[in-house]
Amino acid sequence: MLLFDQVKRICCEGAAPFIGDDSAAFACLDQSQYALLPGFCDVHVHFREPGFSYKETIASGSRAAARGGYTAVCAMPNLNPVPDSVENLQKQQEIIDRDACIAVYPYAAITVGELGKELADMEGLADKVIAFSDDGHGVQDPSMMREAMQRAKTLGKLIVAHCEDNSLLRGGYIHDGVYAKTHGHRGICSESEWGQIARDLKLAADTGCGYHVCHISTKESVQVIREAKKSGVDVTCETAPHYLLLDENDLQEDGRFKMNPPLRAREDREALLEGLTDGTIDMIATDHAPHSAEEKSRGLEKSAFGIVGIETAFPLLYTGLVKKGVLPLEALVELLTVKPRSRFQIPLGNDFSIWDLEKEYTIEPAEFLSKGKATPFAGQKVSGRCKLTVFKGNVVFSEA
Repeated sequence: MLLFDQVKRICCEGAAPFIGDDSAAFACLDQSQYALLPGFCDVHVHFREPGFSYKETIASGSRAAARGGYTAVCAMPNLNPVPDSVENLQKQQEIIDRDACIAVYPYAAITVGELGKELADMEGLADKVIAFSDDGHGVQDPSMMREAMQRAKTLGKLIVAHCEDNSLLRGGYIHDGVYAKTHGHRGICSESEWGQIARDLKLAADTGCGYHVCHISTKESVQVIREAKKSGVDVTCETAPHYLLLDENDLQEDGRFKMNPPLRAREDREALLEGLTDGTIDMIATDHAPHSAEEKSRGLEKSAFGIVGIETAFPLLYTGLVKKGVLPLEALVELLTVKPRSRFQIPLGNDFSIWDLEKEYTIEPAEFLSKGKATPFAGQKVSGRCKLTVFKGNVVFSEA
């Protein structure tokens, strides 16, 4: 914890002298006690532009990220056009260069159109993107994934996988558990996730490709990744705040509880927490996935998959994990900053945020800077309020 005077001295004279003597940015901080934290890094966000700017834009998404203490994010490629060629990527990059207030690193697709039929121009894209992913879709053909891994290995890039076996989905939209059975919903079985992870881990072992698994949600996923790490596979993985803090017992008949993968059983959440503390899970990413209010108003069955989370991730995790003694604050910061930046080779520089960790408040989606408002945590009381975020010497968020 740092007192305001210490924080101001560090900002104006120490770690970020480029801010100079602009004390106006610190007016909201006076006469209190704050934590100075390094800029968080989220390797899994959907900023929806180009193609779906009614859901989110690079401008609105990056401002929301800054409010959440993030100074670097990796933007998924389920866009229109899909960044599967240099020409298509350039459309996204131009918007990033013009509108982003923090570092936004684009992914390229693994396959053309994320359709799983033909590999994207991996050679042409490699030096322009953070990694390759077909997020939102599992690569169904193992031979296609093997070839992608072989090329990625040669290019020195990670394969970042949304793992989902389409043959096992059977029209499901929430976890295939007690809630689905008692409320008449179609369920998504756990094997649709962990089965494809197990397949990919064998391919990663064979090819030597660096492999990263998106948003794991099941106890089996934790275990197969744990075993693969022990055997020397170059694998990392992430989970998201909602999988650590909620399970199917928290479900309501509301689209703000619908995401992919779904909220699983209590034993899955407990396994994720164990994987977090024993190092099997390397980092926490938000899978920030905004939609319009109309798209999220159709209940569990018909609403779009996805929730927002980049503005609430740290306060939720600080309240639900740190304050409850599950993790020390230092470990949480490592999961949000050090480990994702290390794996994805994203520099930190002097980026930081300032937090009032004692500030208690209620999550109010209407206050979000993101265009998306759907969160299962609406109305929840949390501790930890971001007061200021600095990126490359510029104040990119300041609470009025």
